[in-house]
Amino acid sequence: MNKNLWLLAAAQGLFLTNNVVFIAINGLVGLSLAPLGWMATLPVMGYVVGGALSTPLVARTQSAFGRQVSFQIGLLVALGSALLCAWAVMDRNFWLLVAATVVAGYYSANGQLYRFAAAELSTPAFREKAVSLVLAGGLVGAVLGPNLASRTRGLFDMPFVGAYLSLAVVALLSMVAIALMRFPPVPARAAHADGGRPLSVIMRQPVFIVATAGAALGYGVMNLLMAATPLAMQVCGFPFEDAALVLQWHVIGMFAPGFFTGHLIKRFGVLSIMGTGVALNVACVAMALSGVELHQFLIALFLLGVGWNFLFTASTTLSLQSYRPEEKDRAQAAINFCVFTTMALTSFASGALVTTQGWHWLNMGSLLPLALTAMALVWLAWRGGQAHNPA
Repeated sequence: MNKNLWLLAAAQGLFLTNNVVFIAINGLVGLSLAPLGWMATLPVMGYVVGGALSTPLVARTQSAFGRQVSFQIGLLVALGSALLCAWAVMDRNFWLLVAATVVAGYYSANGQLYRFAAAELSTPAFREKAVSLVLAGGLVGAVLGPNLASRTRGLFDMPFVGAYLSLAVVALLSMVAIALMRFPPVPARAAHADGGRPLSVIMRQPVFIVATAGAALGYGVMNLLMAATPLAMQVCGFPFEDAALVLQWHVIGMFAPGFFTGHLIKRFGVLSIMGTGVALNVACVAMALSGVELHQFLIALFLLGVGWNFLFTASTTLSLQSYRPEEKDRAQAAINFCVFTTMALTSFASGALVTTQGWHWLNMGSLLPLALTAMALVWLAWRGGQAHNPA
């Protein structure tokens, strides 16, 4: 771990602080402002829709200006969107809040590339551990995010205005971390330089398909259950502080394994760790279906976090084998677009299902994408496992 990787881990932690606060409060603020109850998670959905829509633009800025400038542009957007969210709450304007979260998605599309930047800032032999350890920086978000939401939500007469304003400070801190980093220079590209294979060819590779499915469906299930948890706990009569505690342990589960996931991938193989992630997600659903006491919410969300870490870290590692250096911007944008699209669908489904069908059927529905992910892993293993070099 060199200085750049430590700073990137800090930026990852602040990025997850932003995400955890958004997850903790957007559904509740949406429920208080929305014209209809089923619209409650539209602000959560807006964040990931904005991320999906931003992936092509982010890919172009990364290619043209390099990692550092593009990441700073994303943080400027994070700063402005946080202030716009605060204004929307003070004005009690639900649709302005949704629009602000869509704009904030540009920051999310940038932040999702931190894990790929980690691989570029390390030696080839260390890249699995670099990805894993930078993702472990999300522990900052696990500790800071829920506490920040709890301590700042009552700073003003209008609940949660302070929480949104605190995210503007988080964006400023992250800008300092990125400014202190040194990324590899953007290589000069000759007029007739080979830009690599067409994206359609890259996306047809079995390795790319399974890596993208693992990342997208794993994130989708995690988002489906996580976004609904504060609403489900409110319906069950738990105070916001209990929901914040559950989310804190969920995010600890998401990122604490990052200190050893890379080692497990090198020892047992990427497909084995992805399969373990699927199994942990199934265990989460089983625990959630067993009851609605506080400890059941907490254990289920903790298992969900660990399962996500295994599945997402291993999927990211697997995806590195599917593209060449000159293809990375397009390939990474395609992966993140699939992730954001799946998250957008699950964000909407989360609010709609938990408010109309309940916590039980929400969990039952999450078994379908888990089954699809397991089938994809079996398919790739049957084909002989992962490739070692992009063909």
